[in-house]
Amino acid sequence: QVQLVESGGGMVQAGGSLRLSCAASGPSFGRTGMAWFRQAPGKEREFVAVINWSATYIAYGDSVKDRFTISRDNAKNTLYLQMNSLKPEDTAVYYCAAGGPSQSQRAYDYWGQGTQVTVSS
Repeated sequence: QVQLVESGGGMVQAGGSLRLSCAASGPSFGRTGMAWFRQAPGKEREFVAVINWSATYIAYGDSVKDRFTISRDNAKNTLYLQMNSLKPEDTAVYYCAAGGPSQSQRAYDYWGQGTQVTVSS
């Protein structure tokens, strides 16, 4: 089956930037959507951003729009999330997913293991 592996997480100060990557491996991938979700301690998983295969459809959660940018490189089977102007409330485990495309986590068939992002004040 398809495997997704996130990387690029870490600790940054408020106002800083971070770039996350999600590498897909396994069987040849179809023209599926990909998305980022995040989950803070004690809270439910929430939608961050989604992109379709051709990058003609992109959507962001209200809390991250104008600060985050989602992109993908299909030749490399890799999804990216550029995060700028980070805030302490962005602290969470970030997960990539393949399927959809949708803003609902229930639409995704494959998930990565997550990468921790911590933003200090």
